[in-house]
Amino acid sequence: MLPLMIKNSWFPTVFDELISNDFMPRANSTAPAVNVKEDNAAYTMEVAAPGLKKEFCRVNITDEGNLSIAIENKLEHKDEDKHHHYLRREFSYTNYEQNYSLPKDVARDEVSAKVENGILTIVLPKVKREEKKPKRSIEIA
Repeated sequence: MLPLMIKNSWFPTVFDELISNDFMPRANSTAPAVNVKEDNAAYTMEVAAPGLKKEFCRVNITDEGNLSIAIENKLEHKDEDKHHHYLRREFSYTNYEQNYSLPKDVARDEVSAKVENGILTIVLPKVKREEKKPKRSIEIA
């Protein structure tokens, strides 16, 4: 036997209003994928954003010593071609900004960045440490 559902017009309305998030702006995007590699000399971050151009990017070291990456939509929305009528449009461009805490061994003055083939590559060189030379005895002549 199936349970009987009683439809009450008051309860669903109040309940829907309590859990509704229509007042909150919706985020239609996700953060770009980020790869981080490490070797003996540096950390390398790769931020994937198809169609990315260097004019759209800002990479900074903040006053707190964090890495700040911003990708901004600077595309001008031109008038649409009057010969075409879109039945569906899903292309959207959004802005992205993220701060990353850097490891203590990053040489912050030597950070570099480039954009190539839709990938923002940031190289974070490590502080060069002097190798300790082993102690040795010096023979006195």
